[in-house]
Amino acid sequence: MNEKIQLLDCTLRDGGLGLEDAFINNIADKGFSQGDLKELASSLQASKIDIVELGSIQLTNDDKTRFAIYQNVEEVSRSIPNNKSKNQMFVGLFRGPDTPIDDIPMWNPSLVDGLRVIIRYSELQKSLDFCTALSRKGYKVFVQPMLTMRYTDEEIDLMIRSANAMKAYALYFVDSYGYMDEEDVKRLYSIYDRGLDKDIRIGFHAHNNMNLAYSNVKTFISYSQRSERNVIIDSCVMGMGQGAGNLQTELIVPYLTDKFDAEYDFESVLRACETIDSYLEHDIWGYSVTRLLPAIHKTAYKYAIAFRNHYKLSFVEINEILETIPEEYRHRYTKENALVLVQKNCTEKTDNL
Repeated sequence: MNEKIQLLDCTLRDGGLGLEDAFINNIADKGFSQGDLKELASSLQASKIDIVELGSIQLTNDDKTRFAIYQNVEEVSRSIPNNKSKNQMFVGLFRGPDTPIDDIPMWNPSLVDGLRVIIRYSELQKSLDFCTALSRKGYKVFVQPMLTMRYTDEEIDLMIRSANAMKAYALYFVDSYGYMDEEDVKRLYSIYDRGLDKDIRIGFHAHNNMNLAYSNVKTFISYSQRSERNVIIDSCVMGMGQGAGNLQTELIVPYLTDKFDAEYDFESVLRACETIDSYLEHDIWGYSVTRLLPAIHKTAYKYAIAFRNHYKLSFVEINEILETIPEEYRHRYTKENALVLVQKNCTEKTDNL
């Protein structure tokens, strides 16, 4: 395991959530087959990538395993390959602080090594308390504040202090809507590096709405070389993920191998690409004008997808709506909000006739 720079592949989790999004929004009805779930886990294990995320955990009455969504820690842990290396970590992700902490077992070697937790902005303290409780149960905890650019300096300071107190494994900044630039990366890294205890890693999860994931990650790596801090980079095979997708694993692996002597197995990464290749035809993720426009206007990407796919709006019409979106709607997509915005736009056009 590379101690200075760790690579975390989240294809199964982020790709799975992308498949779920596509199903919910009537874009595609496609899920991971059981064979593909096993093949991906096996290929990623063989790749020697430092950390592999096996899926997400959600309280639900539905069987969502085709989206790599599991009911509990024990269930996601069953996906750990039998030939797991002691130098490789496997993790799962909680989609929020909803699971009763008493229902989560104390860590033991049969379970995932770490748990990532999406910090819910509307329940910030509850989310951080949940992370603290997981840490006390023996898990390596990754604190994941989605859309970190939304947070005030005071809220970021609270997360840093909480991460220190719980001895988190990592505190991330997450470019959920894909509009961060290199100055944002430098600013957040500096704030984190100044405030975090030296043993806590800084993680970066980049999205590709503006095709900046690779560039921003290279900036992140370059900036991290100025300190002794260990860092984590997230990536996905072929960029598979929600919306425009993420940094591509097959793109960053050769870079880390060439520049930092990382010892990844590129052929195993390519085998994972072979598995994912058939999913590309469904337009579930990747750069598009539809996914670019919300990044330009710093809004939730699902608005543009709904406007384009459900309401059949033109790019010009989508741009018109997003450039005047009310602040209270900006980060909170709902079908109801989308409908209100479309109706408002239609009314304004009628009034101007």
